[in-house]
Amino acid sequence: MKLETQFIGQSGAFLDAVERTSRAAAMNRPVLVIGERGTGKELIAERLHRLSSRWDEPLVTMNCAALPETLIEAELFGHEAGAFTGATRARAGRFEEADRGTLFLDELGTLSLGAQERLLRAVEYGEVTRIGASRPIRVDVRIVAATNEDLPALAAAGRFRADLLDRLSFEVITLPPLRVREGDIGVLAEYFGRRMAAELGWERWPGFAAHVMDALEDYPWPGNVRELRNVVERAVYRWADDEGPIAHVQFDPFDSPWRPRSAEPRRTAGTAQPEQPAPPPPLGSAAINLDAVDDLRAAVDAHERAILQHALGKHRWNQRQTARALGLTYDQLRHCIRKHGLMEGQD
Repeated sequence: MKLETQFIGQSGAFLDAVERTSRAAAMNRPVLVIGERGTGKELIAERLHRLSSRWDEPLVTMNCAALPETLIEAELFGHEAGAFTGATRARAGRFEEADRGTLFLDELGTLSLGAQERLLRAVEYGEVTRIGASRPIRVDVRIVAATNEDLPALAAAGRFRADLLDRLSFEVITLPPLRVREGDIGVLAEYFGRRMAAELGWERWPGFAAHVMDALEDYPWPGNVRELRNVVERAVYRWADDEGPIAHVQFDPFDSPWRPRSAEPRRTAGTAQPEQPAPPPPLGSAAINLDAVDDLRAAVDAHERAILQHALGKHRWNQRQTARALGLTYDQLRHCIRKHGLMEGQD
């Protein structure tokens, strides 16, 4: 969660990870940072560097997944002029650039076995050899590596060197996904919302409607904090009104009735009809857990209320537009609003 070097959160799981990071920072040893996408591995790496004795030396970052396999070793270790086609001049690698500082290797699990072998030698002996060179160069580099892969499982399958894993795992910091960080979704949503409102020049922060906060809390957040930030900031800027609480949120920015669909396979004579696509999920933050329903009437009423809240927020409480969108008459919609106590501004 890179929030301009700020850590936002109050859950025990999150604070434990931050505290372990602070303790490990003082140790001149390799650290592995494990976590799903969007959990903040880059910020943890930065904290490890800034709180270490190397804080005023370079922090060099390399995304191992962003380069083709043929270039990774040249990026890590550098090369001499003429070492390969296109190498018109000598170039220092990331290890040399990070000398006396920290080298952050993101997406470590994507490194080829050949690059892993050379990385192991660099970690063990503190020496790197440029491609095309005959003499090694001494470097003093602390390694911080990050991945969302299960490295022990990869090592057991022969896809990651077990000896390299042993060398890099002096400390392993595993970041909790947002869905298990109790109480942090509301804190983060408030932080991102207020910041976006200030960017838009709003004079006040109206907050979120209760049903929107419920939807944010119920959503599983596969993209974690990075996804939450996008969802909240998008909701605020689209609302563009600081007079009333934000009453609509869209989790999938690609959701649209005009969204392009994948082409159906061409049908030929004698072939079976393709399966019909599954119907879209119901409106609301999540599908109903049918196994948990023990009161049919209450469950139906709750779902109807959630649909109304979603549609009213989406159409900014324009009741005629909402009625058209739901296939209701204006009077039918008014009846539903009264039935569920959804008076405008209530949330």
